[in-house]
Amino acid sequence: MDLFGKTITELQALIKEKKVAASEVWEYFVKRSKRHNPKLNAYVSLLEKPSNPIVKGIIPKMELWGIPLAVKDNYCTKGVRTTASSKVLDDFISPYESTVTSKLKLSGYELLGKTNMDAWAHGASTETSDYGLTKNPWDLGRYPGGSSGGSAAAVAAYIAPGAIGSDTGGSIRHPSAWCGIIGLKPTYGRVSRYGVIAMGSSFDCPGPMTQSVEDNAMLLQIMAGKDPYDATSSPVAVPDYRSKMKTKRKLKIGIAREYLKGVEPDIQTAFENMVDVIKKMGHSVVDVSLMSPEYSISVYTIAQRAEVSSNLGRYDGIRYANNRAYFGQEAKRRIMLGTYTLSHGYYDAFYKKAQKVRTLIKNNFKKTFEDVDLIIGPNTPVTALKVGEFEKYPFFGELMDQLNESASVAGIPAMSIPIELDSKNLPIGMQIMGNYFDESSIFNFAYQIEQETNFFDVIKKGREKYK
Repeated sequence: MDLFGKTITELQALIKEKKVAASEVWEYFVKRSKRHNPKLNAYVSLLEKPSNPIVKGIIPKMELWGIPLAVKDNYCTKGVRTTASSKVLDDFISPYESTVTSKLKLSGYELLGKTNMDAWAHGASTETSDYGLTKNPWDLGRYPGGSSGGSAAAVAAYIAPGAIGSDTGGSIRHPSAWCGIIGLKPTYGRVSRYGVIAMGSSFDCPGPMTQSVEDNAMLLQIMAGKDPYDATSSPVAVPDYRSKMKTKRKLKIGIAREYLKGVEPDIQTAFENMVDVIKKMGHSVVDVSLMSPEYSISVYTIAQRAEVSSNLGRYDGIRYANNRAYFGQEAKRRIMLGTYTLSHGYYDAFYKKAQKVRTLIKNNFKKTFEDVDLIIGPNTPVTALKVGEFEKYPFFGELMDQLNESASVAGIPAMSIPIELDSKNLPIGMQIMGNYFDESSIFNFAYQIEQETNFFDVIKKGREKYK
């Protein structure tokens, strides 16, 4: 049976109906990964054997039984090399499992491999990875976005049917947009951070990256929930995302015109075309006023660097790993900026003020969501850039993530979906932002768009050359 392009949901059905064996699915993706990864560099580590024993003919009642997934290399996976794409952790074998991958294991998934990323998740291109740049499957001469670039490329090229990423300031949504897939940053606290190598502790959000909205909802359902190992994880009940997703709702959608300033003409046109489609679907569309993304860039840059300097301070090479001499230039830069921000005389001038503005941004979103169900806008100001073009942009990561960072600063859920191709035949992403812990409305809206439009064709077109 030809498995090419099957979603997780479709693979799941084929395994349960015994039309294909779980072992065959595993072998299929291992072969595809070995064939295509050398040119994509999506994986840092690729497993040769499944971590859960796949017994032929036996189908346990597990939701993800036999489904191989790619996992970003900042998730601790017991007995498997975990590097965060940094030579500091070059030979680190994790002695424990992250909560997210533990939950996936209990659901029967197979770890296919650990995906490449910007080292320590510092970046928006995978350029800072100590294991080389990941290539964008749409055009190997372009960036895939970052920091979850390996996960996005693996799904886009179908060397994995789905992947797990992490999003601090756009690290799931940005590469999802540039690689033409679906990526969700959940509400901060919806998914446990335990066992995820920290970057910005008050921003970090684990999330799913998939080919379909239903796959995304399924993975979040498994990943979400309160965790005693993470004090920041929320006790808010996790709803049945898939059942709520398929009930057609008429929603009130807000458009923040502040998010349209400075985007490429192709992106502006594609977004306006999608707004017309949304209106024809019967949804109400209104303009809303949000604080400029520029404020979020400033808050994010100050607060995240401060948290980075604290989180990376523990890597001294004494108990495990290599010493600090192995840090790359970007990590050193962020440590220095963060330490400066927190130092005597500058804490009040920078960090404290940033936290006050962060509260204003949160309140701005809370007030806006009193009037609308969701807010939409472009996901990135440009489509995938050519390798080397980042040198044209000071603070490249912040500029590429400028439309993502507001949701990160506020802690609200946000999803990127592909909506169209630009004149360079590259995917364009639209961002859907929801109220706190209302991922259900995002899934419902995205699913309706998926059913009513041809955006799934964008995903299919991206992987054609990898058949």
